[in-house]
Amino acid sequence: MAVRLDEMDRKILAELQIDSAQSLDEIARKVGSSKTPVWNRIRRMKEAGVITRQTAILDAEALGLEACFFVLIRTSEHEADWQRKFLKTLKERPEVLEAHRLAGDIDYILKVRVKNARAYDTFYQALISEVKIYNVTALLSMEEIKATTILPL
Repeated sequence: MAVRLDEMDRKILAELQIDSAQSLDEIARKVGSSKTPVWNRIRRMKEAGVITRQTAILDAEALGLEACFFVLIRTSEHEADWQRKFLKTLKERPEVLEAHRLAGDIDYILKVRVKNARAYDTFYQALISEVKIYNVTALLSMEEIKATTILPL
């Protein structure tokens, strides 16, 4: 369920998405308000679950994680026990940045970030040893054209 946000809330959220390390004074100045109302609005949006966490965004390539794979998974297993085990396996793998269950021919898509193809193969071998998978297709991203965490407000 969507939370009701006014224009000031949206301005504050836009500033937080750009840089959540900004001081309350900076945010208040940029959105045309004062510190206390901005703080109250941020607190209210945290309590409402609009702001779920604040984190640092790291440069994967600077950390040696130069290969990004999109992994398409098809399974012939759709039982609850298999799904629980599969989801648990994905959540335990730090290489998996995103995992989505899909409608259509592909059951799941994963975004996997690793050092290189050899590291991907290690990930792949571990994955298929944990859970039965019918078909896996890995697509190497040659170039990241756009990546953002900023939601349209």
